[in-house]
Amino acid sequence: MTTSHKKAPETGGLSPAGARIEELGRIIQAYSQVTEKLQKSHAQLQQTVQSLRNDLAEKNRQLERRNRLEALGQMAAGMAHEIRNPLGAIQLYASMLAQDLDAMPASLVTVQKISAGVKRLEELVSQVLRFTREMKINPAEVDLGGVVDQAVELAQGKFAERSVRCVIEGERPMRGRVDALLMGQAILNLLINAAEACPLGGEVRVQWRSAAGQIRLSVSDNGPGVPAEMMDRIFNPFFTTKETGTGLGLAIVHRIVEAHDGTISVSGAPEGGALFEIRL
Repeated sequence: MTTSHKKAPETGGLSPAGARIEELGRIIQAYSQVTEKLQKSHAQLQQTVQSLRNDLAEKNRQLERRNRLEALGQMAAGMAHEIRNPLGAIQLYASMLAQDLDAMPASLVTVQKISAGVKRLEELVSQVLRFTREMKINPAEVDLGGVVDQAVELAQGKFAERSVRCVIEGERPMRGRVDALLMGQAILNLLINAAEACPLGGEVRVQWRSAAGQIRLSVSDNGPGVPAEMMDRIFNPFFTTKETGTGLGLAIVHRIVEAHDGTISVSGAPEGGALFEIRL
């Protein structure tokens, strides 16, 4: 008569209770690893959501500003057309009066001042109409450094007038697809604005670089900077802090950059003053 014996499962010398404890430990360890991965994923997800919220908030601000500028532009265009007609009549009568007063120098000077004022208003109306006109660009592959050089050359008169030094820093060549004429105008406006903001003997700095698939070009100065309460309005047409000027310079810059599907922002420069950054 033979007796059969069942073989006990391999437990590595552990009792059944010890084996169960060991298995439970492995399960807890695996659970801890999964929990840690979930916590990391959750943290990354929170960062991504916050970044998307920030991007959305910025896009909403840009859209709101675009709508506001469009509304202001339409209103300005209507006003410009209404103003232009009577200006033409005033200029005509002033020229006729100047002929009649040819023998009266003192009165003629007064009429000439009237005529000069009318011409200034006509130029302002022309600027308004140019601003409100649809912005069409003709982009081409260019070296951005060359566009900057040309703008700096055109701004030399303003730099010399205020004894301002201009520092240029950037990768060369920096290839970009832009309308060289319009982008040059935008950069020139920023340079003139910066030079006027600088103290006598101040410094304007132009820098550009490539980052995250974008071209970033900045113009900064060491002037008093832009007060925080004005930063949201600085690109609005007719907004200016200068005693003279139309308040259209930065608004035109904004339109040119926007036509290139880019963005422009203003902030405080690290060395003091204002920093305008274009991203394309």
